[in-house]
Amino acid sequence: MESIKQIIDIFLHLDKHLTEIVGQYGTWTYGILALIIFCETGLVVTPFLPGDSLLFAAGALASQGALDIALLALILFGCAVLGDAVNYHIGKFIGPKVFDRADGRFIKQEYLRRTQRFYEKYGGKAIIIARFVPIIRTFAPFLAGVGVMNYGRFAVYNVVGALLWVGLFTFAGYFFGQLDFVKNNFKYVILAIIIISLLPAVYEVWKARREEAAVAR
Repeated sequence: MESIKQIIDIFLHLDKHLTEIVGQYGTWTYGILALIIFCETGLVVTPFLPGDSLLFAAGALASQGALDIALLALILFGCAVLGDAVNYHIGKFIGPKVFDRADGRFIKQEYLRRTQRFYEKYGGKAIIIARFVPIIRTFAPFLAGVGVMNYGRFAVYNVVGALLWVGLFTFAGYFFGQLDFVKNNFKYVILAIIIISLLPAVYEVWKARREEAAVAR
């Protein structure tokens, strides 16, 4: 329970935690942020790491002069692309047998099936759209590898998706983070970003369960 409270605190007070990190680690902050984004997009065992909210908070911090926005965006873009590429190759190495395994601590069949339905609905564009959906963002490139999507095609979607995702949230944080309203209500802004980003995933789960219930009748 205590660890859950700590995770929630980190999510809701990213501005304070990032300020502390910059004060303590200086330019190494770029590396810390890069590692988080890489793990969140590149490793299926870490879908719980902050993504959208972290990008926004980092951009807001850059607006205060603590970080260079151009360097920040470039580094995070590169790590987002690299993360998806690594995730793709991990999925390709493991292959379809992943669907036959029992639930692990982090890799659950529900996540895989949910992402698979996402693919069925959006096709290859799911790689781009998934960038904006927590959990599915982590599993989409993995399943692209499992399904052996042509890597050249995947790479195009990967780069475009990373550019849109990092660019939108980082620069949104940079420009809106300077507003007094955002500064004074940062916790609620981050909470709103988290809730809004989760809505597509919640809708997909609700829709899938509704369809399953209809078939069972």
